[in-house]
Amino acid sequence: MRFGLTGKTAVVTGGASGIGKAISESFVEQGAKVHMLEMDYDQAQELAAQLKQRGGQIEAHLCDVSDQSQAKEVIDRIIAQDCIDILVNNAGIAHVGDIENTSETELDRLYNVNIKGVYNCMYAIIPHMKERGGTIINMASVASHVGLNHRFAYSMSKGAVLAMTNSVAKDYLQDGIRCNSISPARVHTPFVDGFIAKNYPGQEKEMFEKLSKTQPIGRMANPEEVGYLAVYLCSDEASFITGTDFPIDGGFIKLNT
Repeated sequence: MRFGLTGKTAVVTGGASGIGKAISESFVEQGAKVHMLEMDYDQAQELAAQLKQRGGQIEAHLCDVSDQSQAKEVIDRIIAQDCIDILVNNAGIAHVGDIENTSETELDRLYNVNIKGVYNCMYAIIPHMKERGGTIINMASVASHVGLNHRFAYSMSKGAVLAMTNSVAKDYLQDGIRCNSISPARVHTPFVDGFIAKNYPGQEKEMFEKLSKTQPIGRMANPEEVGYLAVYLCSDEASFITGTDFPIDGGFIKLNT
């Protein structure tokens, strides 16, 4: 099967909602065994139960990736039963604000999840991957490349993800570890719907259309489209690709600048 992941074991952080859910589902469909690391353990268990009913191999783990000891403990427990072939660092949080209305507390919160969380999981898994090779996907953003209005802390954190990706790809090239990143633009997830409902009550349809049209292609991405790209990058067909960022942005980076 082209782009098959049969026989591979993947760890997906934030793997039970939004983009992470689509990646988990796509990996399971392609034959991988998936371990989801999630703060929302109930949601992760519910997704795991649904996919198991369809014959998928998937497990849920409660984990705060910003806590290094907790992340390492959970990952070591997974390694004790499975050899990890794939790591997808998807867990992340957003923040709206420029530098003047970004508090130190908010900046630290973004750093702890979006930067330190990515570091913690790679720190725990890379020594294991060095024994047999592996693939890492880090979720970056169009904000890694271009300035977004009122996204100071978020852009900072995603810029760091891009830099970490390049560094790890270079450092572990000889160990057979490939490391790439994906940079989505706006993706239609429950988070987007919740944000619009909270901030623009009664104007949901109009705001959804307005946000959709910020992408040159005229719509938001579907989470599944990001999932398909992740499948390709983790498949053997992508074995010649490392140290590269893949925008999936409806033309946002190139056609808006």
